[in-house]
Amino acid sequence: MTEKKKIGRNQKDTNDDMINLVDNLNRDDDLKYNRRAFLKSAVGASVALGIATLPFSLKAMLGAEEKAVADSNRVKIADLADVPKGSSVTFHYPTEEDGALLVHSKEGKLAAYNNACTHLKCPVFYEEKKDILLCPCHKGSFDIGTGHPISGPPQRELPLIELEVEAGVVYAVGRKYRHG
Repeated sequence: MTEKKKIGRNQKDTNDDMINLVDNLNRDDDLKYNRRAFLKSAVGASVALGIATLPFSLKAMLGAEEKAVADSNRVKIADLADVPKGSSVTFHYPTEEDGALLVHSKEGKLAAYNNACTHLKCPVFYEEKKDILLCPCHKGSFDIGTGHPISGPPQRELPLIELEVEAGVVYAVGRKYRHG
């Protein structure tokens, strides 16, 4: 019987030794490095990044609104009486850096475009004899009614400026962007 007790006692000592060998994780580390703690850290980092980028997002949104307001500003171009049929007037729209051209065609139609050629940004002029918009840099030409290229290297139409005529005064009221 004493042998059985010895065997039992040896097994218990061996089990305690095995537990000590297998127990390589500290309980505090187990609580600190579990899935829940990882998820809390990941969510916290995501929220912190979201809050950190919020000022940049707001600035971008406000910039887009300012651009929309700038594009919709009403700017006086000229008195209609000062722009006879078959002539043109240069002006700036939507900013002072953006050159534009108002054309009063021989048929009496008004059209306005940004006057930078869509090929290499050379200035575009109204050619009264041919009733077209002409870029003298590479002999590109545009239709005055649509702004679409007719000849030369330009592949895209000129950006259209929307007009209003009120009490004999021509106003630029916005820009029309074409897609496609």
